[in-house]
Amino acid sequence: MFKFNFFLCALLVAAAQAFAPALPVRSAFVAKESVALSMAEDTYWEGEYPPSSVLGPIMSKMPSATLGLLSIFFLGACGYSCFESGVLQQQPGAIADGSWVKWYYVLAGFGGPLAWGTHVAAWIQRKNGM
Repeated sequence: MFKFNFFLCALLVAAAQAFAPALPVRSAFVAKESVALSMAEDTYWEGEYPPSSVLGPIMSKMPSATLGLLSIFFLGACGYSCFESGVLQQQPGAIADGSWVKWYYVLAGFGGPLAWGTHVAAWIQRKNGM
């Protein structure tokens, strides 16, 4: 019986201690002062076209021909998805039950805006001699 009472008391103390506020613990570690972030690079430009740096860290290093090919690929994917969605709409009852909506055609439909963006990036890179 003593063991059981001891176990119950220990359980009660542990439960009460779990809900008691903890004492603040001081550590010897002192955090370094954070350095303020530097200003972002200004993307304003004078003249006909911007510098390549406005395209970001990845596309600013890509040549104009690669960006042009990507633009053609994205435009082709968008055109193909629009054409195939039109073919599926001609199926009887396809519009009523929504079977003409395919996730891969919706995904390929984003090729239109991507084609526009990559062709502008290709133009910027070509003007900058890349």
